[in-house]
Amino acid sequence: MRKRNFVLFTTSIILLFFVSLAMAQAPVPSSQKKQTITGNYATALQAYEMWKANPDKVKILDCRTPEEYVYLGHPEMAHNIPSSVWTGVWNAEKKSFALKENPDFEAEAKKRFKADDTILIMCRSGNRSAASANRLAEAGFTDVYNMVDGFEGDKVKDEESYYNGKRMKNGWKNSGAPWTYDLDPKLIYATQQ
Repeated sequence: MRKRNFVLFTTSIILLFFVSLAMAQAPVPSSQKKQTITGNYATALQAYEMWKANPDKVKILDCRTPEEYVYLGHPEMAHNIPSSVWTGVWNAEKKSFALKENPDFEAEAKKRFKADDTILIMCRSGNRSAASANRLAEAGFTDVYNMVDGFEGDKVKDEESYYNGKRMKNGWKNSGAPWTYDLDPKLIYATQQ
């Protein structure tokens, strides 16, 4: 009897640990670009644990461009709905190609998700996903999170490191969570030509 009680107690503690880990929330980011109107934040690893605990209710939304999703990789279960699309126009001031807002973002999310689904939104490093979380919250989604470290993570800031300036600090890809280059037709964003 004692052994059985001990096993039940130990199992309960372990289960409680994993549930609390899955329900843990990242603190409010210091960068205003990563803050949302919902106040819901998760790291990539927390997001993966939340999804594993309830994959029918918890959805991963990758709001990066289809080009990023395809060529840089993506979480195996992530729906790609870009909040912005690539224009091909060079922005000399930012030293990058310009993006424009995807007017179909909210409508596409409504096709794939229920308003009360838990939606964990990622981009490259947590900025676009914050804006995307705000857009979905304003469109009526009630449980949206910004994945604050995104797919690639934040840049390393260490002059002594070979990785200085590279996105190797955190993020989905660097956390060890599963990702792929393979494409699932049910998850990709495909516009009609």
